[in-house]
Amino acid sequence: MRSKRKRGGKSSKAAAKPKAQAAKSNSKSSVPKTASKDPRDPLGLRVTFGERVADADLPRCAIVILNLNGRHHLKPCFETLAALDYPRDKVEVILVDNASTDGSVEEMRRDHAWVKLFVNERNVGFAPGCNQGVELADEPDVVVFLNNDMRVEKEWLRTLVEPIARGEHAATTSKMLSWDGKLMNSAGGGMNFHGIGIQRGYLEEITDDFAWPRLTLFACGGAMAMDARAFREVGGFDEEFFAYYEDVDLGWRTWVAGHSIAYVPESIAYHHHSSTSRRLPIEMIRLLQVRNPLYACVKNYDDDNLRRILPAILGLATRRMLMVSGLEDDTPFRIEKANPAAMSTVRRFFEKARAGKGGDTIPLKRVAAADLIGINDLLGRWKHWMAKREAVQSTRKTPDSEILRLFLKPHWCIEGEQGYMDLHEGMTAFFRLDELFEGCTDRGHEPHK
Repeated sequence: MRSKRKRGGKSSKAAAKPKAQAAKSNSKSSVPKTASKDPRDPLGLRVTFGERVADADLPRCAIVILNLNGRHHLKPCFETLAALDYPRDKVEVILVDNASTDGSVEEMRRDHAWVKLFVNERNVGFAPGCNQGVELADEPDVVVFLNNDMRVEKEWLRTLVEPIARGEHAATTSKMLSWDGKLMNSAGGGMNFHGIGIQRGYLEEITDDFAWPRLTLFACGGAMAMDARAFREVGGFDEEFFAYYEDVDLGWRTWVAGHSIAYVPESIAYHHHSSTSRRLPIEMIRLLQVRNPLYACVKNYDDDNLRRILPAILGLATRRMLMVSGLEDDTPFRIEKANPAAMSTVRRFFEKARAGKGGDTIPLKRVAAADLIGINDLLGRWKHWMAKREAVQSTRKTPDSEILRLFLKPHWCIEGEQGYMDLHEGMTAFFRLDELFEGCTDRGHEPHK
C-alpha cells in the first residue's frame, strides 16, 4: 500500500484519536487486558466500549465495495448506505467493479451516481480490489469494507467506527445476520491451528452470546472498518491471496503488529450470500481455500510455533488431497503386490508400448490437482514466502501466547473421514499441539463444515 499525506488542516479529535491507538501499539503489546470472570467468557475476550462519539468528532470514512456481476444486489446495498445516520461530508462510498458483464456498471452510473466508481478491465480479485478502493479514497481516517450483497441499519457505520475513533481498537467488525434477520451470520472470527477460518455464530440462533462486544482474531471482510494508518502500516490486504482468507491474514497481521480488533454487536448488517464463487469452477475455489490458509500460517505464526505446527499442516493437507483424488485402488503402485513372473514377454512389450503413448498417466480429479498446485504455490516459492514472513515478523509486538486464544476452535477437525480424523488426533498429540493451545478453546458450537 502506498502512503498518502495527512489531510491538511485537520485538527478535530477524530484525527487525534487514532494517534492514540498508533502510539499504544508501539508498546510491548496493545492487547486489552480483559481477565473476565464471567462463565460465558472463559477466554477473557469480552471488552467494554466508551461513550458515544459526537458528530464533530467522528472520523472521515471511505466505504469500499467490490462488485462482480452483482447487479441484483446493488439497489438494497446503496439505498441503505444513502440512509446512514452519519455526517454526509464525512462519508465517501467507492465501488470497484471487477469487469462485470451484467449491466452493473450501467446501473451504478444511472441510479447511484453519487458513488465513486472504478471499473477494472478484468477480475483482479477481492484483495487487490479492496486495496484499489483505499488508494482511490480521499485520504480517510478510517477505511471500511462492505460486501455488495449486504444491507445495513442506519447506525451501522457510526457504531462500527466509534471504537476506532476513541482509540480503543485498530479495527472492528459488524454483527452480520442472515438476509431475513432470523439467524446469525458472523459475530467475529477465529480459526483452527492449520488456518481454516471460522465465522463465529454462522447459521446459529440469535442469542445473548452474540450481544456483547469482544475481541476477535479478524474482522470479516464483508463488514469491517480499520484505522487507515494502521491498515497501511500492516500492508493492507495481501494481494497474492486474490480472494478468500485475505481478511484472516490481515487480522492476524494486525494483532502481530500490536493492534487489537473488536466485534461490535450494535453495528448490524444483513447478508444475502452472493453466489459469485458458485459461477466459477470448483477447482479454482478449492485452490484458493487450500493455499491461502497455508500462506497465512507461514506468515504469522512465530518461529517456534511454525516449526512445531507446519509438519502437521502439510500432513493434513496431503491427506485431504488423497481423499478427493479419486484414486480408489492403489494396487498398481504396490511393488509387494506385483507378480513379475506372471507377466509374459508379450505383455511386457505391450505395457512398454502403452507407456510410450501416455499410458503412464492415470485419472486424477481436478480438485486434487488444485490441492497439489495450491501447496506448491507455497513450497515452490519458499524463498519468496520466507521473505514475506520476515517482513511480518519484523513488526511483532504481540506474542503468540496472547493471540492463540483468539482462534476459538484451534482443534476443529474439518473432515469426517476416519483416516483424516485419526491423523488429526495423532499429529495433535505427537507435536503436542494440545499443550500449545491449552485453554484456548471457546465453549460455543462447533463450526459448520
